[in-house]
Amino acid sequence: MLQELDQIPPGLLDLKATQLQAALGGPTLIHLEGRRRAPLLVSVLMHGNETTGWEAVRTLLRPYASGEEELPRSLSLFIGNVSAAAVGLRRLDGQPDYNRVWPGCEDRGTPEHLLMRYVMETMRAREVFASIDVHNNTGINPHYACVNIIDNRFLHLATMFGRTVVYFIRPCGVQSLAMAKICPAVTLECGKPGQLNGVEHARDYLNACLHLAEHPEHPLSPRDIDLFHTVATVKVRADTTFGFGGESVDIRFEDDLEYLNFRELASGTRIGWIKPGNDIGLEVINEQGSDVTHRYFSVEDEALKLRVPVMPSMLTRDLRVVRQDCLCYLMERYNDHLL
Repeated sequence: MLQELDQIPPGLLDLKATQLQAALGGPTLIHLEGRRRAPLLVSVLMHGNETTGWEAVRTLLRPYASGEEELPRSLSLFIGNVSAAAVGLRRLDGQPDYNRVWPGCEDRGTPEHLLMRYVMETMRAREVFASIDVHNNTGINPHYACVNIIDNRFLHLATMFGRTVVYFIRPCGVQSLAMAKICPAVTLECGKPGQLNGVEHARDYLNACLHLAEHPEHPLSPRDIDLFHTVATVKVRADTTFGFGGESVDIRFEDDLEYLNFRELASGTRIGWIKPGNDIGLEVINEQGSDVTHRYFSVEDEALKLRVPVMPSMLTRDLRVVRQDCLCYLMERYNDHLL
């Protein structure tokens, strides 16, 4: 059930993400009026353990909620998976991923699919100005923004956060991909949860978006952006055990794996070791949904290596996140595709 409000409940901004389930009872959409009518949509806690978005919103909205200042633009705040946030998890067992159930995903039929469709149609009716979905990484990554359409309006919105921008069209069912059908939309990746610089960066960015009068449409200079394209998703197969360091598992990844994020790796780079007699144990799916595992990885003398040069993102040592989502994404440089 979605709760829809037209004001911030008293005391809500004093609560941590772990306390929102008790206060709200479930996903909540809050509409706040500002000087410019078309609202900015901000979604937080699509993943319950990614708390930077909520922390940024708490600090951003305090002066407006108290009446000290007037919002420069209307704001709709969607607070997502509060039940998972209550226990500090990405999602609960048995729950779908809240950032895989937005309109456009191949899977349908859950209450969460209906909830996200309602949020999207509500924002369409309100003539939403832009959509910002705030996330964290579990591995070591820089702060960056993601877009799902190569469009100057989207790219300008993304580079307001920083010059590093990632373009992707898979996985499906993500918030920004759905919202891109009706307004400029970006996803923010704000580093690991609990880092003050991530909260401050997100807060300042959201504040700038609230003050934005229109979306620039002129092309960006390649000097002002580092644009990357996600070409494939890497998963560990369900029948494969994995770990790090000295563990006895089917795939033993390098201890420092997450330090390879956003580094251009040469062909032949070793990322781990395969148990003798086993196959690769990975599943690599490209944008078209095809299995391209053997295009990107090989096993040589039990060493798991890259076949071609790539740049990974979102590599993590969090075993639960790898199982629930993926090991990483593979990217290529994309600046020559600027409009």
